[in-house]
Amino acid sequence: MTPFSSFDDKPLASRLAELLLLLTAILLETACGSPGVPMPPSLELAQPVTDLRATRKGDKVTLTWTAPVHTTERRNMDQGGTIQICRSLAAMRHCDGPAGHIQFNRPGNKGGATQHENYQDRLPPASPQPSADYFYAVNVQNSYGKSAGLSNQVEVPAAPTLAAPDQLEAKLTADGVDLSWAPTPVPGSVSSLRFVYRIYRRESGATQDSIAGEVPVSSGPPGLIDRGFQWEKTYDYRATVVTVVARTNGAEQQVEGDDSVSVRVIAHDIFPPATPTGLQAVFSRPGQKPFIDLVWVPNNEADLAGYNVYRSEAGSQPKKINQEPLKAPAYRDTQVSLGHQYTYSVSAIDVRGNESPHSEEASESVPPP
Repeated sequence: MTPFSSFDDKPLASRLAELLLLLTAILLETACGSPGVPMPPSLELAQPVTDLRATRKGDKVTLTWTAPVHTTERRNMDQGGTIQICRSLAAMRHCDGPAGHIQFNRPGNKGGATQHENYQDRLPPASPQPSADYFYAVNVQNSYGKSAGLSNQVEVPAAPTLAAPDQLEAKLTADGVDLSWAPTPVPGSVSSLRFVYRIYRRESGATQDSIAGEVPVSSGPPGLIDRGFQWEKTYDYRATVVTVVARTNGAEQQVEGDDSVSVRVIAHDIFPPATPTGLQAVFSRPGQKPFIDLVWVPNNEADLAGYNVYRSEAGSQPKKINQEPLKAPAYRDTQVSLGHQYTYSVSAIDVRGNESPHSEEASESVPPP
């Protein structure tokens, strides 16, 4: 009998156990030794920008967009590159002769807040046809100069703009803020263009402007009166010339030129209402108590608070005889005596206490008993 028994001589249960151990060892060796399927190298092409926006002011075009943070393979970008600023008079397929470029670094906020980029382009001095448009796009290139394609394309009118209005002045009057400025020279007649002065008003401390008014550009001295403000507030005014482009489809596009120097107005109301007119005094004595009725033409100021009535007798100074401002242009004086003559005048007062001069006087006598 040999020292080792053969596999065939072992019981069935022992043979199955040894076979199971052998299979387990083979599986473990396979799992530990295989590196798996290798991932292909990234092309590192940034996803094209999809939210490019453009605004124009004068000859400057401001572009804004969201910076890409992922590649076309949906991986985080691991390197920076160059952003080409593309400009053309027609829709583009490629960025031929970029108008500018900016460098961008490897995004540092993966999964964090959105990063925004911007670029300001200055249009060429030689203007094409007034009805033409400039097309803009941005092209994000990796460090090898490769790109996944242009961004969305945006358009701005190529029409010329005029110089900013000069010598803007603002004078506060009872009727409003009187604005004036020097005329802006207009180029030769262009059938598809017209020009409009636009005046902006901004309340001190505010972040948005309001349009105070618009005036067509003409040969006459320009100006307007702004009545849309509120008294006792401070405002800054600025002026610009708007180029209005008539499109072939009947629509219009507007391009603002550069702004004038702003002027400040402190709208402190020191202006009284107009002096009342048409005062009449009439004596009446329907019963035992005599009185004198006063009537006059009403004022029409928006900030009118009411009227005051003044009375005097021979040799005396006028005295106010009403306690509160009268809302209506009429008054009944019951504090009169028989045999006396009274002289009346009225004034108008606004909500800020500014009082007008006295009206022309009206006299009336109370007959003796």
